Amino acid sequence: MANTLKSIAYFSNAALWRFGYRSIPAETYRTIVGDGADVQVHRMLDLVAGKGAYSEQDFKKVREVYGALYGAEPTRLLEPYAGMAETVRALKRLGVKTAVLSNKPHAWVTAIIDFLFPRGSFDRCYGQQPGIPRKPSPAGALRIARELGVSPRECLYIGDTNTDMKTGAAAGMDTAGALWGFRDRRELQENHAVYILEKPEEIVRLAAGDGR
Repeated sequence: MANTLKSIAYFSNAALWRFGYRSIPAETYRTIVGDGADVQVHRMLDLVAGKGAYSEQDFKKVREVYGALYGAEPTRLLEPYAGMAETVRALKRLGVKTAVLSNKPHAWVTAIIDFLFPRGSFDRCYGQQPGIPRKPSPAGALRIARELGVSPRECLYIGDTNTDMKTGAAAGMDTAGALWGFRDRRELQENHAVYILEKPEEIVRLAAGDGR
């Protein structure tokens, strides 16, 4: 829903610097993120320290600082994707139920969505929460479908990573890979995206039944 790459890079590198590690180029974070903050920090340390060259305590320290920094200012350096706000408004006009599901902590997700979109833009908005396995588990996606009173086969799951495509497929939903996000066409196709979208406006066409 939003380009968080600069935010992630800023807070991640700030946490690394705190403990004397080198920074990671912002573009590299495209392939580091997507599976939750714990996995992300492990991947960061694998790059800057080397796999097996840091302790669990090292991980915990970087993870704690990263979480504290990001959690205190989750909208810093946030960039909206061009056309996304208009797309969400168009979906609402069509009466399409919409939701957000993220592996970021729930409080961060709600802060980001509230910052970018008017209240009520989405019917559900969930980040990572206790008791709900993170993506690619389909649990969160299926929970949203139940709460919205729709079957998985009626849902279109849109995302920009292999994790998203695996989540949607595991939930029994059609999947659409978003090329405006963090990963490329090849990754999305290799993970069986049903549709490949080049810009957010194409979501409206699919929702209206054109091409489905």
